[in-house]
Amino acid sequence: MDKIIIATRASALALWQAEHIKSLIEESQYDIEVELNKITSKGDKILDRPLALIGGKGHFTKELEDAMLCGEAHLAVHSLKDVPTYIPQGLELAAITKRGDQSDAFLSHKYRNIEELPKGAVVGTTSLRRRMQLLNQRPDVKVKELRGNVNTRLKKLKEGEYDAIILAYVGLARLDLLKSIPYVEKLDFMIPPMGQAALGIEIVSNNAFIKKVAQSLNDESSYFCSKLERDFVATIEAGCSAPVAVNANITGDSVVIEAMIGFPDGTHIMHTMKEAKLQKCDNLGVELAQDMINEGALELLKKAEELAYKDEMPQRL
Repeated sequence: MDKIIIATRASALALWQAEHIKSLIEESQYDIEVELNKITSKGDKILDRPLALIGGKGHFTKELEDAMLCGEAHLAVHSLKDVPTYIPQGLELAAITKRGDQSDAFLSHKYRNIEELPKGAVVGTTSLRRRMQLLNQRPDVKVKELRGNVNTRLKKLKEGEYDAIILAYVGLARLDLLKSIPYVEKLDFMIPPMGQAALGIEIVSNNAFIKKVAQSLNDESSYFCSKLERDFVATIEAGCSAPVAVNANITGDSVVIEAMIGFPDGTHIMHTMKEAKLQKCDNLGVELAQDMINEGALELLKKAEELAYKDEMPQRL
């Protein structure tokens, strides 16, 4: 019997995701024993500062990648939205699972939906992308930083620290937490981030068997759409301190990719989309990014990064 070790973060949602992949592998045609290597990432340890001030989303993946490079794991399961576009040498993103519901969700114990929020209501989110899109719709509310795992965030909401919070719908559904929240509204106006609601399977590059197993979990449509989104982010060189939303979807024989960037306060929005036939869209993410660059996106993003967390920036030095 072959043995595969999966590196995973130790949070409840990450463990659900790793267990899901573990069961799929064990149920496959291969005779495989699967073990989880549970790792607490830097991003899970430091909860008193925004992610952008400790190096961004790469802190959710670095320790898992180190475990693979040191021979302590064969593959890692990530929330794809947390995987930077740069993959370290010796590793590769071998598969992307079928995407679930990509919606962002408004959650509250007081108000039924975002329209009911009174002026000055406190809304919790860590995401600059969500902050940008929320304040573009409701510039009269106050956005407050929200860190911690899903259960910690929901506890803070229940205890009244926030009037509402915004989280990814899919994570709440996977952990069966939606029933504990009185008011839930999917935010149709919000464009998701690169890779939302998909799992990325990262592997050690030189292991043909592991690659074969990982690729058996791949969903071609999700892989292709995620590639276009990742191409966009890589081309526009968006850092973790920049509000960026991008989403690609296949509709019939065409692909549509949509993106939004802007200031964290919801102003100076640049919102555009591009469509192409499936057989001619391999570079659609790059092309959309280039269109936005030609319209001044790089300058806009540079200013957005300067404005993001400007009050906290001295603590970073």
